[in-house]
Amino acid sequence: MPSGRAERIIDHFQLKVFKKIIKWIVVAFFASTILAVVALRFVPVYLTPLMLMRCVEQIGEGKSLKLKHHWVSLEKISPSLPMAVMASEDAKFMQHHGFDYQAIEHAAKRNREHPEKRKLGASTISQQTAKNVFLWPGRSWVRKGFEVYFTAMIELMWSKQRIMEVYLNSIEMGDGIYGAQAVAEEHFNTDAENLTKAQCALIAATLPNPRKFSSKNPSGYMLKRQAKIMREMRYVTPLPQEGKDVKKK
Repeated sequence: MPSGRAERIIDHFQLKVFKKIIKWIVVAFFASTILAVVALRFVPVYLTPLMLMRCVEQIGEGKSLKLKHHWVSLEKISPSLPMAVMASEDAKFMQHHGFDYQAIEHAAKRNREHPEKRKLGASTISQQTAKNVFLWPGRSWVRKGFEVYFTAMIELMWSKQRIMEVYLNSIEMGDGIYGAQAVAEEHFNTDAENLTKAQCALIAATLPNPRKFSSKNPSGYMLKRQAKIMREMRYVTPLPQEGKDVKKK
């Protein structure tokens, strides 16, 4: 057999093997991610990639490990907390399907016209939940693409109540503090279900940067944000119980 033909046969075989490997990688990715999203529709999220990364950072910096996280159901979280985080982070949470296109357009325009200022984000609570549970922190286009994928998945397979429940249990709320129950215990010496409206608004006020801003020892700036959030909570569509219709204001 001529050497040229033999090389072409080998190249063809290698290409077929490569295509088959890629195919199975894609199939495995979709199968595993769909299974994970379905499972976490019912199973509590006890650990997230961010929690692990923060632990690694603490070890690298020579600090003592601190990971405060106690999963509680949405029924055991003060109803004021979903209202506060919607007022602070995502006022249209009950209306959109994962993405607030108007907010995205506004953020893009503002960032384009004022590149010298801190970049304005437009992530919804659904996007933040997808990022917290399935992904790693960062701003790369690859991670953003995965975020879009997982956001669409949880919006399709989870209820709004479940998205909020996972969000309030997994989000970082202080240095080594994750979720509503942990921050209620650490900062207010109470349980998540007993948090007051003012405390919920103060927690929500820290969420842009919970390791910089403290709900335990709030600055004057935090107290101003708290007051603003409490005012805006009056205009947010309340989160109904599972299976009930949304009551629009």
